[in-house]
This record gives sequence, C-alpha cells and structure tokens, in this order.
Amino acid sequence: MSFTIARSIDDALVALAAGARPIAGGSDLVVGARHGKVPLPEQLVAVDRIDDLCIVEHHVEGCDIGAAVTHSQLMTDPVIVDRYTALADAAALIGSPATRNVGTIGGNVMNASPAMDTGAPLLVMGASVDLRSMTETRRIAVADLWTGPGQTIARNDELCTAIHIPARSGRAGSAYVRLEYRRAMEIAVVGAGAAVELNDDGSLAAVSVALAAVAPTIVGLDGDVGALLGRPVDADLLAAVAQAASAAARPITDLRASDAYRRHVVGVMAGRAVDAAARRASGDAIDVPVNRALGIGS
Repeated sequence: MSFTIARSIDDALVALAAGARPIAGGSDLVVGARHGKVPLPEQLVAVDRIDDLCIVEHHVEGCDIGAAVTHSQLMTDPVIVDRYTALADAAALIGSPATRNVGTIGGNVMNASPAMDTGAPLLVMGASVDLRSMTETRRIAVADLWTGPGQTIARNDELCTAIHIPARSGRAGSAYVRLEYRRAMEIAVVGAGAAVELNDDGSLAAVSVALAAVAPTIVGLDGDVGALLGRPVDADLLAAVAQAASAAARPITDLRASDAYRRHVVGVMAGRAVDAAARRASGDAIDVPVNRALGIGS
C-alpha cells in the first residue's frame, strides 16, 4: 500500500488521477476494512491537511462548507446552528466525540450510505457538491449524486471539494431527527429531515422532507407534501406528513428492525422533524440536536 499526504487540492487530484483513493478521517473506510466489507485500497491520499477543504464560508447566497470540515465543526459553528440547524442536528448525532472530531462532511456524503445522518438535512436544504478533477469542476445537486448504497455518480478521478447550501429566506427553520437504540456509536434505524418556511400567519409557505435508512438512497418527499402548503402546522398536518413518509418508504428487514416497523416509525420521525422545524421557524429555541432537546430516540 502507498500513502500520500496532499498539501493542496492539485496534489490530491494528481494522486487520484494515478489511481489513489482519498481519505480524511477514515471513519468509514477503516471501519469497513476492519469488518471485512471492503479491502483497503492499494493507494491512499490524505486530504485532511488541505487548508482549502477545511473552511466554512458564510455569505448572502448561502454557505460553502469544505469537504474536510469535521462534524464537530458543523455542530458548533454558530451560523450553521442558527441558519442550517438540521445539519448541526445531524452532525451532533454522528458516532462518538472521537468520530465527530475526525469524520468529515465530504466523507459522509461521498460514502453514500442510505442511513447517513447528514444526507436528509442536505437534501431538504437544496444542497449541492463540487466534484473536481484535473480537467473540470462540476456542481451536482445531492438529489442527483447518490445512485445506490455506497454509490455516487462521481468518477474515480473526482474529488468532492465543497458542499453548498443556499440561503434560507423569510421565517425558515429546519430539523433532523432519528430513531436510535442508544446514544453513542449508533446508526439511524430511521431518520427524517425537514425544512420549512412559514407565512406571517404561521401557515406553511414551503416544506421539504427527506427520509434516511428506508430505501437504497435518501428519499425526498417534496411532491408528496406539496399539497400541505397554506395549512397551519397542527396535528392534522403532521399526521398527513407521517402518512406520506410511511407510504414513500421502501425499507428492508434486518437485525435492527423489520420493514413494517421502519415504515411506521419513519412517519413518526418525519412528523416530529416538521414540527421541530416549524417551531424553530416561529422563533422557538430548540437546542441542537433535536433528539436530545426533545427526548427523541434513546
């Protein structure tokens, strides 16, 4: 095995073009190898020391997050906590403190697990990623990035360099919640993210919902919840969200939960995510992560 430490994006791209695989925190790659799921690549290039990949930039158009920004950075960045709160919710739930200190947003996104915690928040907030090679840079919506478990449309010579989230306008709020059996080193049994905007009278002006761990990729529900616009965020609306989420889920049965259980519970989580997002949009201060603040999960 060969291991290279890249000091610039160009250094990393040269290594990728020669067949190397990028590694930052290694929290997915190393664990997968230890469990015998995939062998370690013959060539690795470390990208965690590239300064340009470790920066969070906020501007009027939104937020640019370097691919090597850690989950610990995301859960404590004051602007992300305030404006892109669902992402902070998700980052705060990932693994253990040690995992959050080394694991990166780019690694989470490009690993493409359907149970990833950051995926649903990024989808509901309309995020996109920059994929860069030695010949081009292309920006891809996360909705188009994931093609299956562990699979993306990225080429082997492309490096995810940044994640972009557009600014939210008006009375906006977001939240991510998940069902978990324990509080540390847990993978979501199911998860749900929501982003909402409210009208002046408190009714729903915009809503986006996404589900994790219930299909081969993260599932977006925008078309299923569009009919709810203009309605107050009450028990009837949350029940409608739950019904739409359960209907859209295509879960599997495994040692952690049956398909029927996941289909029911993801509806519950989706309703709670919309409720928390709407409460935040109305001005309620719900701490990050929602799971801990509201006693959801374990």
